[in-house]
Amino acid sequence: MPPLALLATARAPLAAFGAMGVLWGGFAATLPDLKAMLGVSEGALGVMLLGTPLAGVAAMLIAAQAGSALGRFALPAGVLAMAAAFALPGHLAAPALFVLALLACGATTGLLDVLMNARVAALEAARGAHLMNLCHAGYSLGYGISAIMVGVLRAEGLPPGVVMSAPATVALILALVAIERDGRIEGLRRPARGAGSGLGIVPLIGGAIVLIAFMSEHAAEAWSALHIEKTLGGSPAEGAMGPATLALTMAAARLAGQSLVARVAPVRLIAGGAAISAMGAIIAAAASGPAMAYAGFVVMGIGSSVIAPMALSLVGRLAAPEARARAIARATLYGYFGYFFGPPTLGLIAEVVGLRGAFVFAAVALGFVPLLARLIGRRGA
Repeated sequence: MPPLALLATARAPLAAFGAMGVLWGGFAATLPDLKAMLGVSEGALGVMLLGTPLAGVAAMLIAAQAGSALGRFALPAGVLAMAAAFALPGHLAAPALFVLALLACGATTGLLDVLMNARVAALEAARGAHLMNLCHAGYSLGYGISAIMVGVLRAEGLPPGVVMSAPATVALILALVAIERDGRIEGLRRPARGAGSGLGIVPLIGGAIVLIAFMSEHAAEAWSALHIEKTLGGSPAEGAMGPATLALTMAAARLAGQSLVARVAPVRLIAGGAAISAMGAIIAAAASGPAMAYAGFVVMGIGSSVIAPMALSLVGRLAAPEARARAIARATLYGYFGYFFGPPTLGLIAEVVGLRGAFVFAAVALGFVPLLARLIGRRGA
């Protein structure tokens, strides 16, 4: 399918992925200022961030019902709710209120993640095209651009509330782009007991791969600014370039991976990506200055770029047609435990052994991905 046709086909979920990237990129780049506003340590901030995964997982459990009820407006409504949630944390210096805002961020992110991945899987099946890498590239591109934009705003000395309102405004615009004439996501609800009601083990294995990928990816995005500023003595602008470097590299690599998926076996792509990403995490951990850390994030981004999209695409391909949306939703649920728990987990590890040790932990976790890739590969053989 020609590039313009791919973009037209993926327009709505691509806008949703981009909006999520813009919001999380802005949040990650603002994290040092949010930490200062709250007056807490890395460990305390990590504990506060734990509210995000709890709300996200709870929202994922009702995503099927919400998606069915919202019909063709599921994606734009999810983006709109998420934009409103992310406008809140920068205005709330009281820890209790800040945690409540994070609950809203987690819930809206969890809901939208299930819906947009299920929509991409449905479009892939209907159009016979590979769209998952493209849409995940939209997330990374939005994340990187937002992190750079927020770095500029932080350098001007603007307060966190004003800074975080900028990505929220961009996401509101993207909510309009996510409107489709026929955007209903079929097959989300569980059928009556009987044939076709089970999902098997494929979503579990695929979800485990996505869990590790998102744990390392999102944790690196969330804590890279602090690593550069606190561990390596970088400026706020240099700190913002940490998550931006990782995200922009992943965006470029995912776009490049769009042409690789037809020529390289998915299992090999996933295993090779995990090895490269682990190498990048080690380089970031051993960095002696911001430049070396950026190099590590580039390597990490190249490797991580293909892991989650290929795993989710495999789940969609291996699932029965009538169970495809639910299989993607289940794998997304498992996988986003990593997306949500990655930042607080690395925050708690950083409290004990420092941010360098946290990146080493991410590298070790990535070592399990090739084993899981072989398992899911056997299921498709």
